[in-house]
Amino acid sequence: MSEIHPVILCGGSGTRLWPRSRKTMPKPFLPLVGDETLFEATLARAADPALFAPPTVVTGSAHLPHVTAQLPGEASIIVEPEAKNTAAAIALAAARLPGDALMLVCPSDHYIADVPAFHAAVQAGASLARADYMVAFGITPTAPETGFGYIRQGEALEGGFTVAEFVEKPDLERAMQFLASGDYSWNGGIFTFRAGAFMDELAQHRPNLANSVLRSVSEGKAEGAQFHPDPAAFAGIESESVDYAVMEETARAAMVPVAMGWSDIGNWHALRDARKGDGNGNRAHGPVELVDCRNVLAESNGARISAIGLSDIAIVVDGDEVLVTTMEGAQKVGKLTGAANQ
Repeated sequence: MSEIHPVILCGGSGTRLWPRSRKTMPKPFLPLVGDETLFEATLARAADPALFAPPTVVTGSAHLPHVTAQLPGEASIIVEPEAKNTAAAIALAAARLPGDALMLVCPSDHYIADVPAFHAAVQAGASLARADYMVAFGITPTAPETGFGYIRQGEALEGGFTVAEFVEKPDLERAMQFLASGDYSWNGGIFTFRAGAFMDELAQHRPNLANSVLRSVSEGKAEGAQFHPDPAAFAGIESESVDYAVMEETARAAMVPVAMGWSDIGNWHALRDARKGDGNGNRAHGPVELVDCRNVLAESNGARISAIGLSDIAIVVDGDEVLVTTMEGAQKVGKLTGAANQ
């Protein structure tokens, strides 16, 4: 079996997990679940040399110090001149790899509890990618989530399915229907495909984006393990997700369903659920005392948190910032003045 090339996407401003996560230190580089940072855990999942080649990390200059500090070994680093969303970031990596290289695209800030299930899905996806399918990993849903896009599976393939449809984030009623049908998976933003096949699809559906990326790579500069695409060529790229630019356009979309204890750690509610709780479902870290509380997440790196009789609340103390939110309101944290102006 040929090696799989992990492509780790490191970006984002970290506002939804404010005040713990900041623009200067966003969530991939924090130890939010366990002792490893999410970035370190992502690298560790794709570190088996029997399966994986050394990773390619795509990041911006603001996050470069964190990336280099947390990389455990050999890696290639592509430093984006500016953020242009996932289609351009993935294309940069594809343009730097051999055409026959199998890419495994992973966000750097997700949590996966069942790594063997992840590896099994990766190998199933790699088989489809060798046949030039554009493969998305569909996360088996555990709840009628309205914050994720969905993938509806089509005809059976060996190791997966064709994609019948990519579906935008649904309302609750539709999400409940999706869950009941069994034909829908969450779109987790993890993909695998051959580098050359991806660039061919991109050139077909977004020729300007593909050409700008190729020009930025051909005119870029290598500095040791780091590669800096040409800023002028990159500047004209339209910001677009890989879902819109390729996955929803291609006639070769496939999906591999997988249940692997996945979470995007997208807000404090998701982080609470990714951590192990006590007998009352509470997750406490730091100087915290909870009395008659249920399903409360409380963490502090300074002042003591004391709470009585609360349910489904997050209380976070980070330096001189304090956040208190219901779990229902956690998705709005990024809109707070403190988060926006961090």
